[in-house]
Amino acid sequence: MSEPGGRAVPHDHGDRAYEWVGDPSGRRAALSPDRIAVKEPAQGATYTYADVDDRASRTARALRSLGVETGDRVAVLSRNRIELVDLFFGTAKTGALLAPLSHRLAERELAAVFGDVDPAVVVVETPFETDLIDALRRTDADPVVRSLPTDRDHRYDPLSAADHGTDVETVEAALSDPHLLLHTGGSTGTPKETVLDHGSIHWNAYNTVVSWGIRPDDVTPIVFPMFHTGGWNVLTLPFFQMGATVLLRREVGPAAALDDVEREPSTVLVGTPTTLGAMARHDEWNETDLSTLRFVKSGGGPCRLPTIEAWRDRGVDFSQGYGLTECGPNDFVMPTDAPAEKAESVGVPAMCVDARVVDGDGEPLGPGEVGELELAGPAAAAGYWGSPDEDTFGAWVSTGDLARVDADGYLHVEGRTDDMFVTDGENVYPRRVETAIADHPAVEEAVVFGVPDERLGAVGHAVVVGEASLTLAELASFLATRVAEYAVPTALEVVEELPTNGPGTVDRAAVEERFGPTGRTEP
Repeated sequence: MSEPGGRAVPHDHGDRAYEWVGDPSGRRAALSPDRIAVKEPAQGATYTYADVDDRASRTARALRSLGVETGDRVAVLSRNRIELVDLFFGTAKTGALLAPLSHRLAERELAAVFGDVDPAVVVVETPFETDLIDALRRTDADPVVRSLPTDRDHRYDPLSAADHGTDVETVEAALSDPHLLLHTGGSTGTPKETVLDHGSIHWNAYNTVVSWGIRPDDVTPIVFPMFHTGGWNVLTLPFFQMGATVLLRREVGPAAALDDVEREPSTVLVGTPTTLGAMARHDEWNETDLSTLRFVKSGGGPCRLPTIEAWRDRGVDFSQGYGLTECGPNDFVMPTDAPAEKAESVGVPAMCVDARVVDGDGEPLGPGEVGELELAGPAAAAGYWGSPDEDTFGAWVSTGDLARVDADGYLHVEGRTDDMFVTDGENVYPRRVETAIADHPAVEEAVVFGVPDERLGAVGHAVVVGEASLTLAELASFLATRVAEYAVPTALEVVEELPTNGPGTVDRAAVEERFGPTGRTEP
């Protein structure tokens, strides 16, 4: 079988039945060659889908010249830039796996990931070359290393083959063949690499397109890092499947995001609560034209009501999303004309997602009962790279999140199962307390965690970003009518900022480690 971009080479699957998912960049280039796929506003660069496929073919030829074979891993350590797109589609053509690595990992963490992934080739952006060298010294990995210069004055990067012919042999790939290794969102220990096969990627893209209503004329700035599922599966790959346009910046801040929304102009935006909150507080907020935005979604953690209201006050259709690297991640959608009081929920399951809330024995719970959220659907990953078979996911993926479904079927996330603590026999769900604290006019953000207490078992400790004059007594008085008495924190620490992880969400483990159980304890 012949496809755009070259001749298909059979991939031996034995007797296993499969569908050939083909060469995605070649197929999209055949459908819409002249549509804009990627813009890099800071570099003034624009790439059509024909350009993207041509670059992917050159990258595939270069990878083969470096000895990359089907099933090999190609790692990349870089900020968001067109070369990551080249590598995604180039590895699809060769049957290799792409492993985007976080440039924010500590040296030992990066070394551990290299030990697990054992890449044949590593592509590194020059600012991170020293980190790469130091990490590789700690491992037995011996990959071929290629650098990406920070300043790019030429059209093609150093991976490009000398032969500029566009034909390239592309392997056949089953939906169950792995393609992408992505870090989990965990904030402690070495990140696990979630194995996403072609089927998971395609199903999440399909689910996003049909549930969220993505259109070919949509434009979006990618504000998640591309070592994170948000950078790939929230919008980039669904947009590519639909033939829409993504905007890539190496550094994304509120000013740049607001500028992209107005100048491009953008029609869809998805970001973390931290990013969207910073945009709404920025000096340019009121002067930025948001009229082209069809909708905005928040993901990666709970979004506080003040941020939701700030966007809605500007006439923007704003809702919260929910998902995880291991399943989706675009798993929920806010129904059309949902009541305003549902704003703090994540909506209802998307088209191709099943969800349930279960107790400790795995039995489904009724409306209003809090338990662990489990998800199922064709976008679920098979498991973690290098893990034994028993660690693969079953029919239902356990999220580790506590949730409840209200009487109308809307799902409310209550926090992590390991965040909950027990005070004098009563369950305390930190997210509920944090939401109440964030309503205080002197508070911008809050984290609550349990600390040991000899008399009560555990008590709440609050760390907040807000006005330094805020006292524990004032906060306790404010919470008296908003949460149960046993849930009111007994310690308060006011700080200028909270630590965040890779995708820009608050790093709860780092908060607990940094501020510990000894905050201000005023009478």
